[in-house]
Amino acid sequence: MKTEEQFKKVMEECRTLFAKKLHDYGAAWRIMRGTTVTDQLLIKARRIRSLETKSESWVGEGIRPEFIAIVNYSIIGLIQLELGPTECPEDMSVEKALEAYDRYAEEATALMIRKNHDYDEAWRAMRGTSYTDMILQKIYRTQEIESLGGATLVSEGIDANYMDMMNYAVFALIKLTFGE
Repeated sequence: MKTEEQFKKVMEECRTLFAKKLHDYGAAWRIMRGTTVTDQLLIKARRIRSLETKSESWVGEGIRPEFIAIVNYSIIGLIQLELGPTECPEDMSVEKALEAYDRYAEEATALMIRKNHDYDEAWRAMRGTSYTDMILQKIYRTQEIESLGGATLVSEGIDANYMDMMNYAVFALIKLTFGE
């Protein structure tokens, strides 16, 4: 199976969970400010790193669901960047949320294809723990950009960091799903 197919298969799995949570909770995440989304990503990435270090989970959930959560929260972050938070999460129907999800999933796939071409699938040579570290680095960069009110001098914006976090999480999920 080629990288693009693997990427899309993993994104389908993430979307399925996103859709089920939309059914259960609606778009309650629409109230989240960007900084809250970034902090939620931080919690997920730090838990992955903790599990990688400790090699056991007292909660009983493993690393895989956390990488799925990073994919889904990255898309939530992109949606929130586009629309801004709301006091009324009912402003987004399930259909509208899934349309936005699909649009950002397609953008992430297209970005991965372009970068994968230029980097010649270098991500496949990375160790699993490196995906976590790269995601954490992107989160800390995003927090800094948020602290600067988005006024960067030479850096990509928050949206680019969310896309990179998502792609690293998908790469980790590809390795967890399909192996090396």
